[in-house]
Amino acid sequence: MPIDFTVLPDVIRQAAGLSRFLQRMLDSRPWLLETLETSIDRTLDADAMTEFIARQGRDEAQLRPALRHLRTWVICHLIVRDLSGRADLAEVTETMTLLAEVAIRHTHEVLREPLIVRYGEPVSPTGWAQELLVIGMGKLGGRELNVSSDIDLIFVYPEDGDTAGTKVISNFEFFERLGKQLIQALAEVTEHGQVFRVDMRLRPNGDSGPLVASFDMLENYFITQGREWERYAWIKARVLAGERWQELERISRPFVFRKYLDFGAINAMRELHAQIRREVARRDRAQNIKLGPGGIREIEFIAQVFQLIRGGRDIDLQTRPTLKVLAGLAERGILAADSVRALEAAYIFLRRLEHRLQYLDDAQTHDLPASEADRLLVARAMGFDDYPALLAALDGHRAVVGHHFDAVFADPNQEDHSLEAIWSGADDTELSTPALATLGYRDPAAAARRLATIRSSPRYQQLPNKIRGRLDALMPRVLEAAAATPDADVALSRSLDLLEGISKRGAYLALLQQYPQALRRVVDLIGASRWAAQYLGRHPILLDELLDDRNLETAPDWDRFAAELAAQLDAIEPDMERQMDLMREQHHAQSFRLLTQDIAGLLTVEKLADHLSALADAMLALTVPLCWRKIKIRHRETPTFAVISYGKLGGKELGYASDLDIVFIYDDDAPEAAEVYTRLAQRINTWLSSRTAAGILFETDLRLRPNGDSGLIACSLESFRKYQMESAWVWEHQALTRARFSAGDPALGAAFEHIRSEVLRMPRDLARLRADVLEMRNKMRDAHAGKSSQFDLKHDSGGLVDVEFLIQYLVLGYAHTHPELTGNLGNIALLRIAGELRLIPADLAIACGDSYRHLRHLQHRQRLNDLASRVPLEEAERARTPVLALWAHVFGPG
Repeated sequence: MPIDFTVLPDVIRQAAGLSRFLQRMLDSRPWLLETLETSIDRTLDADAMTEFIARQGRDEAQLRPALRHLRTWVICHLIVRDLSGRADLAEVTETMTLLAEVAIRHTHEVLREPLIVRYGEPVSPTGWAQELLVIGMGKLGGRELNVSSDIDLIFVYPEDGDTAGTKVISNFEFFERLGKQLIQALAEVTEHGQVFRVDMRLRPNGDSGPLVASFDMLENYFITQGREWERYAWIKARVLAGERWQELERISRPFVFRKYLDFGAINAMRELHAQIRREVARRDRAQNIKLGPGGIREIEFIAQVFQLIRGGRDIDLQTRPTLKVLAGLAERGILAADSVRALEAAYIFLRRLEHRLQYLDDAQTHDLPASEADRLLVARAMGFDDYPALLAALDGHRAVVGHHFDAVFADPNQEDHSLEAIWSGADDTELSTPALATLGYRDPAAAARRLATIRSSPRYQQLPNKIRGRLDALMPRVLEAAAATPDADVALSRSLDLLEGISKRGAYLALLQQYPQALRRVVDLIGASRWAAQYLGRHPILLDELLDDRNLETAPDWDRFAAELAAQLDAIEPDMERQMDLMREQHHAQSFRLLTQDIAGLLTVEKLADHLSALADAMLALTVPLCWRKIKIRHRETPTFAVISYGKLGGKELGYASDLDIVFIYDDDAPEAAEVYTRLAQRINTWLSSRTAAGILFETDLRLRPNGDSGLIACSLESFRKYQMESAWVWEHQALTRARFSAGDPALGAAFEHIRSEVLRMPRDLARLRADVLEMRNKMRDAHAGKSSQFDLKHDSGGLVDVEFLIQYLVLGYAHTHPELTGNLGNIALLRIAGELRLIPADLAIACGDSYRHLRHLQHRQRLNDLASRVPLEEAERARTPVLALWAHVFGPG
């Protein structure tokens, strides 16, 4: 007897008025109304679904009707809650995902038992029991399943072998039979309907491939045949049944997520989307809200292309749900926050509309309805008075999606570049030379010869067609960008060096091809600095840093940087190799950001040194606990251990490639302390200075420890004090003026600072001190004596070392009566303080400080272009004069 809809509860009646499927189910399933009335005020979870199945019976005979009754209840429950405003999009997709998971696991359990009874348990050759892993792909894998969706599955099992029963079959046959039965149980249409349409076409080799694959088969397929679109599909892969999912992820993750930044994915995704667009056009499905322009698929492509590009290096981007990925892209500045908000709003709108289209008849459709009656139903279900109002809102969202999609995937090289002829005709230097001269190159003939050499080289000729095409697209743009720099010839030469160096790495070429602004920044940067060019050549992954304007505009927040990196390092514990690489990658990236700001003129030499020193301190602070964890036998949870920095780092004057002068101390009375902390110090030194695939972190110098190379690599606090008070040479006390605590136990750091102050404030005979300092200075001068007519900024008289020796003498000579001289304040500040104390003339102190600043600036300029620290004497004479005058005042003439 048909149900009387007039007596239904309002919330169910209103939903039924917008869903013919709900009407039919209520009319044909008398049990449904009472079940809905008890459930619509709450969210359904897996326990509720499992309990529902248990009431239906768990044997194979009851499997099909139980699952279909469950589906009917869950979908009708969602229709009512969604259309009444009780459920948001997240609840709908999560509940549908749980339905699929419960159905698959229950079906797997019920069907597996009879097969085991008949054939025995499938085992490996070594006797390990084997299992079927059911992998959910697409929206099921991403926990985003829609209400009338099919489910994309892949079946795999760990190892080949045979069953252990009396009737033996191979593991492959066992799991193939189980897979076929599982598909049939879910997809078969019975008098109760079906549970899910099952699509297996995403498995290796698609419909022509075997239904199930072993781990070995799958891994071999990824290596030898896996295609770009399959990487895109496997982003959302998630094991729904089976315990050995971690092993499977170790196989699939390297296929999906490259270790390097994979900008080649943009071209692959662009081609895949073009195929979809052509298919949509062929079928005249422009009104398809999933595949049509500005539809759901375009939002998914935007999110997932950046997962393919960056997911191998940023684990947090390996998440599956689209909205979570978009949020992560905003957090990282990969997409602008307002762009992400617009895409999120469009995604939610489109997914809600998708569900209302499917609520009509439980059909897997994404096409807007053709009939006026259905259009009105859908419009009202979306909260609009009429269909034109719905269409206007839809068109607005699709336009936004299309705009952002084109911004990400538009091909910037669709049209031939105006300078393409120079590169394509590079073999004819007589024609290319005048064209290069017109562009403003000073030596166009040399540039033309270089282009011709590259074009005819075996390296270029042997490049794969795809990569050579990318290089061909870049070359005219490099010529144009270099011509716009102050020194076009130098910029071009260095740019060509870089392109030749990375020419076999198609992903880097793809990055520069896809982002013309990054190419221009690269050319500007390396044109301004040879050191930058060499650094970028060694670490081309840093090209990615040039995509984000914030890297040039934002001052570093070292506390936040250290906290975020610490969390990333903890997440990959205990993978020591990856941790070491990650620290190197992050150090290189931060150094490169500072380099871009430096060359842009945004940092003074002093500010740059402060930042580089703070970065080094952060790296040391992260290294100590990481290495402590690796010590197998530890006698305490936290080490009483400190890293003391000397030299450039100690004085916070670190440069881009400066060594770290460091000393390790500990304060621990445990009998095993010396052995344990020596092992820790050795491990830290190895951690810092070893060359890995990502390069090195720092070159280290440990010779300033007590007794130098013959001393223990880690010394106790008391032995350090005793050595400094009783045995250290004057030059070691000079070095101590620039020493400070950098990392480790803060209490131990404070104790070191106390000893340092104590040592520096020891009364000294000024005449004897003067003689010792002069003796050391003369030894250094002799060691670095050269015959060059140019001025050595560091070692020649009146240079940087003279300033440092002057300050060290003043500190050691007068700190016992003027403790303010013991502060680690930097050389310029200490000069000023000495002047204020009238230890030296105040005006000369200020002038000498200015000289020191200018000499460091000249030294920095030379290093940026990888030049020796020598300049024409006249360029440094003005800065040198106050230093010589102060030297004569303090040490006497000569």
